[in-house]
Amino acid sequence: MKKNVVLLGPPGAGKGTLAQRLASELGYLHLSTGDVLRDEVARGTELGRLAKEYMDKGELVPDEVILSMVKEHVGDRRGVLFDGFPRTLAQAEGLAGIAPVDVVVYLEIGRDEVVRRLSARRVCPKCGAVYNLVTQPPKEDERCDRCGEALVQRRDDTPEVISRRFEVYLRDSAPLVKYYEEKGILVRVDAARSPEEVLADVLRALRNDCP
Repeated sequence: MKKNVVLLGPPGAGKGTLAQRLASELGYLHLSTGDVLRDEVARGTELGRLAKEYMDKGELVPDEVILSMVKEHVGDRRGVLFDGFPRTLAQAEGLAGIAPVDVVVYLEIGRDEVVRRLSARRVCPKCGAVYNLVTQPPKEDERCDRCGEALVQRRDDTPEVISRRFEVYLRDSAPLVKYYEEKGILVRVDAARSPEEVLADVLRALRNDCP
């Protein structure tokens, strides 16, 4: 039976890349709360309209709204990959009542490596394609492979902002790491290595009944 998996890790740890590989190779449902939010808002659902009210005011969407959206998308399905969710203890406790979590993969990586990776990230302002000048460069010098548009660096991808985001993540994620570690389902993976090495470790963890 497929397991429900949570991916935890700071920005730049490679959660998105890993989630895509796992979803492709194992047939998991890749669920990112950011994607869920955008989908609900775009479809104009009741939950989407409620979330938009908070977003338009610049406020955080309440945990109960996020959890309702997750429940709507997950149903009773197994084999769900939660990417960067939950973010709070309240969300973790709420998720336990929606989709029992079997394995939590904590992608550990140092601040210097996160800064190096994210400082090299570039995005296409036209089509939204994402590149990395170090690990996934475009074929042509800082131009999008899809549409040829000049790539740009996001304002939150400067070294100073990245360092601050990293420290905030470590502070906010500490209770979650402890919560899942005490449940005996947390697997720590060194995310500073190549994507292939990280994927191999995670696949081994998913094949075991417990970490």
